Formats: sequence, structure tokens, C-alpha cells
Amino acid sequence: MWLTELFAKRKTVIGMVHLKALPGTPLYDESAGMDGVLGAAEHDLVALQDGGIDGVMFCNENDRPYLLAATTAEVAAMSAVVGALKSQIKVPFGVDILWDATATISVACATGASFAREVFTGTYASNMGLWSPDAGAALRHRKNISAIGVRLLFNINAEFASPLGSRPLEEVARSVAFGCLPDALCVSGSMTGHEVDLSALEKVKRVAGGVPVFANTGVRADNVERYLSVADGAIVGTALKVGGITWNPVDKSRVQALMAAARRAT
Repeated sequence: MWLTELFAKRKTVIGMVHLKALPGTPLYDESAGMDGVLGAAEHDLVALQDGGIDGVMFCNENDRPYLLAATTAEVAAMSAVVGALKSQIKVPFGVDILWDATATISVACATGASFAREVFTGTYASNMGLWSPDAGAALRHRKNISAIGVRLLFNINAEFASPLGSRPLEEVARSVAFGCLPDALCVSGSMTGHEVDLSALEKVKRVAGGVPVFANTGVRADNVERYLSVADGAIVGTALKVGGITWNPVDKSRVQALMAAARRAT
């Protein structure tokens, strides 16, 4: 399994580096500028790594309200931050630009990321409007820019959105695993920080075949053992922040507590 080869762990925990709002977005802090974005990202990267995390993922979580197509400014800023920090990254890393699969793959290629997470399939009614990702186009883009080594983590039940269709999640998972060439499937709660339905995670794992499955939201120190008893890994953001608040800096002690609990599950 590629996951074990990349992380040298049987179960993998990836911690989020949620970037501060990037240039051109409503919450961008012009007085702090890109130095402020870079400084906050560096703090979170160090805290995650010092806390024992297995991998990290950079994401523009603060670029609210989100777009379905990333701007050139967001793509450039994300690439600049990851590039500036690359010499300090000691663990495998990935990227995610909400909610643009092609832009995410482009930044992953440009920065040398090992993996990228996005919503690649389905049609949704979302906070951002009607949303129809195109997995075929995204994977062809990966091929065309010679980024075939970037592993793609498919979020199969989008946050901030409801699917237009009635297929059960496990049937979606089965068909995505069969026909869309995912490197992993991610199962989410309704939004950032919300727990994944454990029974849904179990159903997805049963039909995923050899494709790894991640619990994508709501994982904490007090429930990570339960989730890792089913999933191959977890992606964690909110629970690792000061006070458990998504927009706060990463708290190293929270990382240490979660990783201690995760190791008990492995």
C-alpha cells in the first residue's frame, strides 16, 4: 500500500496547516501581508512536526467565502508559502486549494507535494452554488503536467454541500474506487471539525477494496482510536488548534495528545 510506503506507518495521521487568508480574499490582512501568512504557517508546521505528526497538508481554509475556481493570486500565494517552508518540512506533505481540483494538483506539482486532497466527483448543492467536479479532467491534468506521482485523496462527501442524487455513500465509494482511480477515499462530517458518522466510515471501508480510507473531519484525541480501528488514517485540523477553534494556531500539546492516542490504535 502506497500509504504505508510513504509514511512508514500502519495508520497515518495528517495534520492541517490552515493558511491565513490569502491576497485578494475578504479576510486577507493587508497590514501583515504575506509575511504574516508565512509566519503563521511556519508556526503551525513546527508545532505539528514537534508534536509527532505523520504528515502535513497545507490548505487555504481561511479564504472564506470559498470559490469553486481558485484565483491566480491564491494559487501563487499558496505556492510561495509552501516553497518558502519546504526546507523545514520533515514529513510527507500535501496541499488542498478549496474547492478547485485542478489548481490543487497544479500547486502539488509545483511544490513537490506527495499528495493532494479535493472533491473530484459528484454534483452538489453547496454554499458556493451548484458544484460539479470533473474527475476525468482533473486526472488528465495530472497526467499532462507530469504529476502522476501526486497521490489524489478523493473527498467523497463534500463539506458545506449536499449531493444531488440518492445513492448511498457506500455505493458512491464503490463506484469511485472502481472507476475514478483514487489513491484514497476521505469521509467527512457536514463541515470542518464535525465528526464523521462511524457507521458510514465502516460501510465505505468495506467496499473500498484496496483503496485506503481516511476519516477527514472531527477526529480528536478522545475519538481517534475509534476512528483508526476502522480507517487507514485521519486528517486532523480543528482538534489540534488552541482551544479547539479552527482559526487558532496549532497547539503542540494537543498534537502530542492526539498522536499518543493514535499510536495506541496502531
